[in-house]
Amino acid sequence: MSEGDYDYLIKFLALGDSGVGKTSFLYQYTDGKFNSKFITTVGIDFREKRVVYKSSGPEGTVGRGQRIHIQLWDTAGQERFRSLTTAFFRDAMGFLLLFDLTNEQSFLNVRNWMSQLQTHAYCENPDVVLCGNKSDLEDQRAVKTESARELAEKYGVPYFETSAASGENVSRAVEVLLDLIMKRMERCVDKSWIPDGMVRTNGHSSSDLAEPRDAEQSKCGC
Repeated sequence: MSEGDYDYLIKFLALGDSGVGKTSFLYQYTDGKFNSKFITTVGIDFREKRVVYKSSGPEGTVGRGQRIHIQLWDTAGQERFRSLTTAFFRDAMGFLLLFDLTNEQSFLNVRNWMSQLQTHAYCENPDVVLCGNKSDLEDQRAVKTESARELAEKYGVPYFETSAASGENVSRAVEVLLDLIMKRMERCVDKSWIPDGMVRTNGHSSSDLAEPRDAEQSKCGC
């Protein structure tokens, strides 16, 4: 796809404590490489990738491919940047919440991050994928898979154990998040919930994507 040649621009936000591997995770997804020399993110950074999304219809049928331009925003995990990073929550459509499988405190802090999302995101129940990163460091594991899955089930979100070093489940986690977002859009007759971060290439605002409103039909539930 050439520059500007896409159907939707969608913003995802990567969250989690400092040092859990957010920058390396995103770099692995967009470039297929691992760089162990990344320094701590200061404030906000972002990466981009173009993909084609094909929805699954009844009986396994595949719909027309939608050309998606994904912006993946990388946030600083330190507390001193929290007021800056939360300002970006409302503009994001989906969230990759990472913790470090070798750091139990980063896992315990997932609850705090979920609370932040429920307060600052576009609704109280945004689309989130939970990722236990650094799965390649099995000999240093401090968080059991069962514990992480139980927490994910509590919040009703998908869970993946990922490795920015090997690439394990990195693309899969982002694909599942994109699928959640696209299916939410399909369910919504009134798409006024969509943040301004997602527009069509013809320059229409997000409200232009909505189907005609019907007073008898309910709005998209969060």
